Amino acid sequence: MRWILLFLCTLLSAESSVQLGVDLFFTEHVQKLAGKNVALVTNQTGVNGQLRPTLELLQEAADNFTVVAVFSPEHGLAGMSYAEEKIKERKRGKVAYYSLHGDHLRPTAAMLKGIDVILYDIQEIGCRSYTYATTLYYVMEEAAKKGIEVIVLDRPNPLGGLMVDGPMLQEDSRSFVGYINVPYCHGMTIGELARFFNEEYRVKCQLRVIAMKGWKRSMTFQETGLVWIPTSPQIPEADTPFFYPTTGLLGGLTLVSIGVGYTLPFKVVGAPWIEANAFAQALNRQKLKGVKFLPFHFKPFFGIYKQQECQGVRIVITDPQNYRPVTVDYLIMGVLKSLYPHEVIHRLKALPDRKRKMFSNVNGNTVIWDLLLHEQYPGWKMASIDQDKRAAFLEKREKHLLY
Repeated sequence: MRWILLFLCTLLSAESSVQLGVDLFFTEHVQKLAGKNVALVTNQTGVNGQLRPTLELLQEAADNFTVVAVFSPEHGLAGMSYAEEKIKERKRGKVAYYSLHGDHLRPTAAMLKGIDVILYDIQEIGCRSYTYATTLYYVMEEAAKKGIEVIVLDRPNPLGGLMVDGPMLQEDSRSFVGYINVPYCHGMTIGELARFFNEEYRVKCQLRVIAMKGWKRSMTFQETGLVWIPTSPQIPEADTPFFYPTTGLLGGLTLVSIGVGYTLPFKVVGAPWIEANAFAQALNRQKLKGVKFLPFHFKPFFGIYKQQECQGVRIVITDPQNYRPVTVDYLIMGVLKSLYPHEVIHRLKALPDRKRKMFSNVNGNTVIWDLLLHEQYPGWKMASIDQDKRAAFLEKREKHLLY
């Protein structure tokens, strides 16, 4: 068995063109932890290029330092909990295990007591509303108050580093699902986001980022040669991050099934009241770059429209480099409203206030909601929001980029 594992590790190393921050940390930087009490923020995605967990590597290396605490984000340390599910804290031996998605979203003063360094190693998906980045921001803010160093072990943005799409964040929409003013798809790695946040928001955290080697901004995750670890229950495959911003905003309205509860999470759009061929034709007439819409029939196993026959489309990305997922998301909303105005307006007006507020927070503004509710053909108007601000962001982010 041992030689099989060694062979697999060698094969993984040969195929991957990217060295992760975690790999470089343990070969070049771990000795700097000598004499310190160390905490780790991680989950199931925190593995090195040979798929060994960062926590395991840290504990093995701890001859002259002490691992005292482990923090986990939404979905838990093993990544099995559902979205928004609260996770209880647990104690295991001498190491304290804390959830940052339970009674506390931020580490408390008691949790941070005695800690000298916090390592962060979690795979992100490149979308502002995915809460792992917000957890890092909260950790940085609390660490800055205590003078604790934060070391971010960088990982690829699975959407690449070139594609920027979607609205910016308005200050009054700032929340756990959108904490810093970057576009919904920002084209930055988690390490670059940490640098951006630390400087632009004047956090004054003692921050160090261990950059990758071999990663290029043009790379999708599949092109890195790394193995995709599902980041949460509904992000199972390396291409799913492209689909999360394609239908995730729409999914928050509970108008249609977006495949969460079926075998294709975020990759389909359907409902019992949609006619598949007409919907696919209307979407394809928009001539959106890098995507085709195929008529599709399915029956969700759970969630909205459970066990009901749904018609709609399957989304096929044909050119990731020119694809704009948030633009597609808004155009899908617009086409739904133009084809099925009574269904859409009725369901929007019946949406509970909590869900409406969450929808606006995830979008980063209230403008999208207003356009969707009141405009007859809102799709392209929603997609054009913040074009000038995105251009300004590209200039602002430049000094924070590592690659």
